Amino acid sequence: MTESSTDKMDIAIGICAYNEAQNIERCIRSIYDQDTRDVNVKEVLVVSSGSTDGTDEIVRSLMTEYDNLILLPQEKREGKNSAINCYLDHKTCNIVAMYNADNVFMTRDSLYKLVEPFFDQQVGMVGGHPVPTNDKESKVGFATHMLWSMHHNLALIYPKIGELVAFRDIGTRLPTDMQSDEDLIRMRLEQAGYKCVYAPEATILNHGPDTEEDFYKQRLRVNIGECTMKQMHDYDIPSWNRKYVVKAMMGTVHDLGFHPFKMLYAVRLELKSRKEAEEHVKRGEDRMSVWEPIKTTKKL
Repeated sequence: MTESSTDKMDIAIGICAYNEAQNIERCIRSIYDQDTRDVNVKEVLVVSSGSTDGTDEIVRSLMTEYDNLILLPQEKREGKNSAINCYLDHKTCNIVAMYNADNVFMTRDSLYKLVEPFFDQQVGMVGGHPVPTNDKESKVGFATHMLWSMHHNLALIYPKIGELVAFRDIGTRLPTDMQSDEDLIRMRLEQAGYKCVYAPEATILNHGPDTEEDFYKQRLRVNIGECTMKQMHDYDIPSWNRKYVVKAMMGTVHDLGFHPFKMLYAVRLELKSRKEAEEHVKRGEDRMSVWEPIKTTKKL
């Protein structure tokens, strides 16, 4: 369709789920509660990858209520990239929002704010703004708030896109032996001449890890993906640019206040995970395309 300010823009929403029975209904209802204005949510596609906890049954029950809700069950877990490829192959419009099953939109216009930039034909990808629900008083909870504040302030300088994204599908499909989904899609769109932007008002609630072990595990797998991108494609991730990181830190101190001990704790965990990730990739070890779920992030 022709996208202009006078036409409704069709979008698809893809959700990857694995054993999300405690979150999937709230996640789906959050989408249908959105005020989408001149945007039409043509379809919501849930890829359930080998779920065994009743996730599929919950989605099927909601399909009687929402006629454009589609369940795409996979027999076994094959990784997030495989799930993304699945809904990309089944969707029927060119703009796709990727939405995690353990997230909830924070405001009623968050989805609209995420996809509104696509009325500009030069925009290829848009990133949203995750807001953590963790307790800032704990060390790990503060580390999660600091991480997402850093991402937010970095994205204001140079769009760092992850967690909540939307993009134009130009035919890119993801390799299933690695896990850098957003970065791979972004790289292909930039190579095709599209620009990527940040939509800070497109907010979602997200619960980060509650334990140091889970925080480190999550950061390690993310950093392995980013190091793999650098090794395979010589593609630079903005969160590894020291100049951008220093500027983002200034914004984070403004947002959260100056808490030297908690901030040092978070920085040490991140630096440790990055060092291990670099060594992991240099050794040619598993690219972690299928990872163990982090249970403490499922308590939104």
